[in-house]
Amino acid sequence: MRKPKVIRMVFALFLGCFIMVIFYFNSNLKPASEPVGERSSGQKSRRSPLQTLYGDGDQIESAVQAIHQGRRELLEEACHSYTRKRRVLIPEDLKHVIVDDQHGLLYCYVPKVACTNWKRVLMVLTGTAGSLRDPLAIPANEAHIPGNLRTLSEYSTTQINQRLRSYLKFVFVREPFERLVSAYRNKFTRSYNTAFHKRYGTKIVRRHRPDPQPEALERGNDVSFEEFVYYLVDPATQREEPFNEHWERVHSLCHPCLIHYDVVGKYETLEQDSRYVLQLAGVEDQVSFPASSKSTRTTGDMAAQFFQNISPFYQKKLYNLYRMDFLLFNYSIPAYLKFR
Repeated sequence: MRKPKVIRMVFALFLGCFIMVIFYFNSNLKPASEPVGERSSGQKSRRSPLQTLYGDGDQIESAVQAIHQGRRELLEEACHSYTRKRRVLIPEDLKHVIVDDQHGLLYCYVPKVACTNWKRVLMVLTGTAGSLRDPLAIPANEAHIPGNLRTLSEYSTTQINQRLRSYLKFVFVREPFERLVSAYRNKFTRSYNTAFHKRYGTKIVRRHRPDPQPEALERGNDVSFEEFVYYLVDPATQREEPFNEHWERVHSLCHPCLIHYDVVGKYETLEQDSRYVLQLAGVEDQVSFPASSKSTRTTGDMAAQFFQNISPFYQKKLYNLYRMDFLLFNYSIPAYLKFR
């Protein structure tokens, strides 16, 4: 009778030890909470930009936090008010969203809203720029070379969803008509932009200029702003092909009612908002956002001059075309427009 009792005691002792070993390992195993793309190499894990924004925001000046919270709320309200049909994102929608896996960032670039400098900054952060640490040392044309920076459209559906959930998503926007005038000035009044003159200028001259000269039809290098506006509001333009990204609406490039951006930066407060993003990413000591040259910047006064010769009828048609950008990003109708 003693033998079964001894066996039971040994078994109980063995079971107790086994349970203690399991408990020890479970208590020492840490959950895999690191952002996707962050390598664990014995380093202390850092907070992601998203965690800093929503969980540890005391590090950032409260007034700046409040401004950006207000922008997020206004955007959400506008999306709720003005967009009725909800649809699922497809990879085609994500071609403008640049991915920085090392720092957990998703940036939707909008041409004519400091996107060259933001691409330069991300090239420095992702190591694409090699040993360069100054964004301005990267030639502007290199910043736009396809393949230098990965876009979200290149990932699998699972990887896309993972990044949309766990990365800081940011976009920079601009007063729509100032951006439009800036695009016109850059693409149609600069002699070096021959590709745009050939691709779009010749088409605009052919369609919207009475009795064009043969040279203008061939070169397309003297398109007026009025002719550019006629081209934009012509229904045949979008039936034929999508707008070029330089004058495409922000809501069509970045889908702010489908992608819930954590930071909506504005061109009007570019330096402050860029610094805020770099602080959230914890890289403000590694790279600085380049100060922009204000001498050539398209301003509201400049835009007003360009719209002087546009009739109220075409002003209204153009406003309706860009209306969603005005509404979503809280820009008021410019005072210089005459259609009101």
